[in-house]
Order: sequence, then structure tokens, then C-alpha cells
Amino acid sequence: MKEKIDSLLGKTLTVIMGLMVLNVLLQVFARFLRIQVDFTEEVAGFLLIWVGLLGASYATGKGMHLAIDLLPRSKSIEAQKRFNVVINTIVLLFALSVMVIGGFRLVYITLSLNQLSPVLEIPKGYIYLVLPLSGFLIMYYSIVNMKNENPFGE
Repeated sequence: MKEKIDSLLGKTLTVIMGLMVLNVLLQVFARFLRIQVDFTEEVAGFLLIWVGLLGASYATGKGMHLAIDLLPRSKSIEAQKRFNVVINTIVLLFALSVMVIGGFRLVYITLSLNQLSPVLEIPKGYIYLVLPLSGFLIMYYSIVNMKNENPFGE
């Protein structure tokens, strides 16, 4: 299951990055020709939000997220496993409270207030859906990481 999610997430991030590159190239090319293309800046910002949050989820799944591992590396394997559980529990609780619960509240509020993006005029709630989605992914990966037999690669 984890491998399928990793693969889908990796492909999604690749597509988003490709779209970002094309969007920025269009913006640069349009400026060079002195043509105004209004939507490129807004699209770049939205894609950056999505790639940043989904990228954080992907990094969590690969164990590449920022973690303090100097102290656990100096301990026994059992102590490392305990640190691993503590660290991943903190990450899971943060993802649940801030990203999932707070993210759904943000989506609900922006959709109920009918907030639209200025240029594209799409509901901002759809853009913010990446927040709870990433939160769920980080929670899933935190649970998987807690079960890791050798958490710090020693």
C-alpha cells in the first residue's frame, strides 16, 4: 500500500513541478514579448502551495523530513525505537490538529464565504484542499514510520 501511495504521490509531484516550469516559462516568454498574461502569477502561487505541502508529505513518507536525530543515534536500538515513536506521534498530532482539522475549517470557511481567486475566479477552498489531504498523508506516513524496525538507519 505504501509503495502505491509513494508512486502516485511522486508522479503527482512530478506533474505539478512540470506545470510550474511551463507556467513560469510562459510568464518569462510573455514578458519578453511584452504581452500581459494575467493568470501565470496566480497559477504559480497555487502550484507552489500544492507542491510544498504534498512534497512535505512525500518527504515524511521517505523519512527525509527534518528531525532531530543526533540524540537518538547515540542510544541503543530500543531507545531509538522509542524516540522514533515519540517523534512520529508529535508529527501525527500536529498533522491532525493543524493540517486536517484546521485545514478542513479553512476549506469550509472559504467555500461558505464564496471566496474566489482574483484572476482565475475559482473557489479558494479548492486550492486549500491540499492542506487536509497532506495532513492525512503525513498522518499515514507517521504511523508507517512508527512501525519501522530500524528508524535511524543504523
